[in-house]
Amino acid sequence: MKIRKGDRVQVIAGHSKGLVGDVVAVLPRSNRVIVEGANIATKHEKPGGMNPDGGIVNKEMPINASNVMLYDEKAKKPTRKAKEARSQKKAKRGGKKK
Repeated sequence: MKIRKGDRVQVIAGHSKGLVGDVVAVLPRSNRVIVEGANIATKHEKPGGMNPDGGIVNKEMPINASNVMLYDEKAKKPTRKAKEARSQKKAKRGGKKK
């Protein structure tokens, strides 16, 4: 998967189209990601340990990884992933320039 936890992405399809947020979690087996503030669903929770009163909770749900693109802060638009070669050390992750 090209997208990792903590990456800044823009949603390019679905109800949250155009939203820019950070990746909270990556689910590689199902090819899905959870983006902060995207694909919010209302869930009814029973009373339990963390939430003794229960009630209605807004929760971020996973979206398909093909519906997000890495976001370039400098260009202020989505970009494709590319590796920038450095000397003998690790390659730097970045975006392609058009």
